[in-house]
Amino acid sequence: MPFKLRGIGLLPPLAMSRISAFRGRLAGVLSLSILSALGGLATPAFAGKTLDAIKAKGQLACGVSTGVIGFSAADSQGQWKGLDVDVCKALAAAVLGDARKVRWVPLSSQQRFTALQSGEVDILSRNTTWSLTRDAGQGLHFAAVTYYDGQGFLVAKKTKVTSAKQLKNAEVCVQSGTTTEKNLADYFRAQGIKVKPVVFDKFEPSIKAFFSGRCQAYTTDASALAFIRAKEAPNPDDYLILPEIISKEPLGPAVRRGDDEWFAIVKWTVNALIEAEELGITQAKVDSLKSSADPAVQRFLGVGEDLGKNLGLDRDWAARAVKAVGNYGEIFNRNVGPDSPLKLPRGLNAQWNKGGILYALPLR
Repeated sequence: MPFKLRGIGLLPPLAMSRISAFRGRLAGVLSLSILSALGGLATPAFAGKTLDAIKAKGQLACGVSTGVIGFSAADSQGQWKGLDVDVCKALAAAVLGDARKVRWVPLSSQQRFTALQSGEVDILSRNTTWSLTRDAGQGLHFAAVTYYDGQGFLVAKKTKVTSAKQLKNAEVCVQSGTTTEKNLADYFRAQGIKVKPVVFDKFEPSIKAFFSGRCQAYTTDASALAFIRAKEAPNPDDYLILPEIISKEPLGPAVRRGDDEWFAIVKWTVNALIEAEELGITQAKVDSLKSSADPAVQRFLGVGEDLGKNLGLDRDWAARAVKAVGNYGEIFNRNVGPDSPLKLPRGLNAQWNKGGILYALPLR
């Protein structure tokens, strides 16, 4: 039935339906405009239950290895050192303001995922390979890659073995509960070579077995082989790391699923350590560079744009992390590089613009 709008007169039903449709479209456009405007306003992130618990305890629980020099190991005074250790120290500095506020939890290969899943530790920073099965099937999120590694083999020179392809029917010491064990089987199956894995539950017994002559070869990540030869061999010159690298082993810290805020904090703290090296922000220069005119440096150090509010942190979080442990290059050199007993080359772990594949996500 036609009806009358004020000042217009009687309108037929068809005209009225078109007006109603126009009103609906207009309301939709206005709603989208309002939402877009609101979405453009940066709002502080919620802290997340893990960060709240860490602050309540005044301490970060960090899961580390039972002793792998260069990555996580306690020295003679009981002080934990290593690349993985420095990741946790950087996090403690970023979120608690003090790199010393860390409780170290040594974990075996078999214990590490359960400890993280159960909440015994807040983060697993323990030379652990990021793989699909672990990332998708263990209730974990890997936050970043802190060391690009690959699996190799260590042999005694007296065996005259110079290639992994010469290990036919050899006994090979390997640790259980690791990607190493499966890689060993996959590699030699593909090569059509039979070997006899000698499996150990723990790292230390497997090393002792190899040096006692129980096995003709020892296999694990190449970085760990360098440590084993340098620190555990009776005479390092009597042992050889074979040239074959048989796997990709991207190592990095992991957190539990279900707390996106904590995941973001860990992810961006690692990225900050990598970005700091590219920007030339060192442990010694953190304070002096706050007067830099470079917008990227200003943003990083919290002088310019405040990135911390997006993580539920203050604006100095990244500056504190670097001031506590240095940038990624300093961490690498001190723990596994030229200033360490391992003296490993940067290789793939060099910055992307210096021949490597290390690449920080943009901090902006």
